[in-house]
Amino acid sequence: MIPLFSVEQVREADKYAIEKLGLEGIVLMENASRSIYLAIRQHFPDLNELSQIGIIAGKGNNGGDAFALARHFINHGFAVKVVSIPSEKELKGDAEFNYKVLKNLISKTKGSKLVNFKSVRDLNVFKECDVIVDGILGTGAKGLLRSPYKEIVQKLNSFHAIKIAIDSPTGVDLHNSYAEEAFEADLTVTLAELKTGLFYGAGYKYAGTVEKGYIGIGPELFDKMDVKEYLIEPEDAFLALPVREVDDNKYSAGKVLVIAGSKNIIGAAVYSANAAIYSGAGAVYLAVPEESRIVAQTKVNSAIVSPYESNGKGVFSSSAIGELETLIEKSDVIALGPGLGREEETISAVVEMLKKYREKKFVIDADAIFALSKIKLDSVSLKNKVLTPHYGEFSALLGISNDELKKNILKYGREFAIAHKTLLVLKGAPTIIFNAKGEAFINTTGNPGMAKFGTGDVLTGIIASFIAQNKELENSVVSSVYLHSLDADILSEEMSELSITAEDLILNIPNTIDFINETFLFDSEEE
Repeated sequence: MIPLFSVEQVREADKYAIEKLGLEGIVLMENASRSIYLAIRQHFPDLNELSQIGIIAGKGNNGGDAFALARHFINHGFAVKVVSIPSEKELKGDAEFNYKVLKNLISKTKGSKLVNFKSVRDLNVFKECDVIVDGILGTGAKGLLRSPYKEIVQKLNSFHAIKIAIDSPTGVDLHNSYAEEAFEADLTVTLAELKTGLFYGAGYKYAGTVEKGYIGIGPELFDKMDVKEYLIEPEDAFLALPVREVDDNKYSAGKVLVIAGSKNIIGAAVYSANAAIYSGAGAVYLAVPEESRIVAQTKVNSAIVSPYESNGKGVFSSSAIGELETLIEKSDVIALGPGLGREEETISAVVEMLKKYREKKFVIDADAIFALSKIKLDSVSLKNKVLTPHYGEFSALLGISNDELKKNILKYGREFAIAHKTLLVLKGAPTIIFNAKGEAFINTTGNPGMAKFGTGDVLTGIIASFIAQNKELENSVVSSVYLHSLDADILSEEMSELSITAEDLILNIPNTIDFINETFLFDSEEE
């Protein structure tokens, strides 16, 4: 896991460096600007002295970094166009110092220019620039963009150039990673440490590739800080991949019961069952209404279809629980919900089942989550349960709007997981896992090709399969989420993202597992 830090924690580190270590702020700024310059050159190696660089600066430390960065580019032979939003009189401290140095340097250099901002028209100086660097607002900025910053960002986004943000894209409130409009960066060089807000929500949307810049503080201080958010690494997925024992049989290798599907919706159930099989579960049972039995049997691969009587209605009801009692008892984990339907009797049956089998491991998805949104959650136990809602399902579960959820994703996810002692897998771009200790694990794989019917049902099957094999929840969920999205990334190398289907993901699960295993086994042998 890669630890992530809040804006406040990084600010605390800055303060420590200045007050305790005796580092001057101007030294931190010089280190920062130099590391930003090196990151840009490394990330875009085709830049050369013929490339024109545009840099826009605000009045705080972010602007000071931008002024210093402009100096580095000029010293390396680049023509640089700098727009300063504040006037020289409005600048203070280290930002003012770097402005004056830059102003003197530009006065002695051909091809570079310093413009003091008066209107959005001044940004036309960037029209011929190959690169535009955003140094307007720092990570401390809160709320939505106001005039003139909103208009400035809109204009900058209209230019066809490589776009780079210093520390954070202007417009993204890193305290909750929310924005309605922000600078659209291709690369963000964030300073001192990786900040949580850059990896989910608006930060994920606008930051592009994120690289860490250096300001002169070592890891010792950050190692002592309390961390609650992490990025999932490939090794986390590898360490929790199920491993078969030599004497395993089909029953000891994990037993999954999928209760899903209804008379008119069977595809979701099939996706979950097949994903569980391809993920390695030794025995997978798919429980569907009798009316769906024949269709299910023609679609599933190696799973056992176990039909239950529904009196011609084709839906899950309380009477089915008794019919499935033997399967429920012997299964290691139950995947409940995909395509199950939203009839009143189905809602009642879902609630009854969760109450009756409190200690059983469940992966609760789709229509089963809808059922939970219709009751008081305190009436059922979600301990030993994994919930896998997307944003719309989770906001309904909380009784808030989707927009309200997006304004504070981590807060709502964390509070829910703690309150209900559960594992919450909030599906999105990216997917975030919350545990009962208040920790959040942010996934680092996936692509827009996953935004399609059925992909969530595939994830439900993988999670249930891994839990059944490992007999453990958290690490199994982390590995499943990473593998599921990595699967899509591998497929995107072979086909268009637009073409990826749930079936493609299922069939590619073995290749993805092999890819992770071979990567780390090879690395281990090399060491």
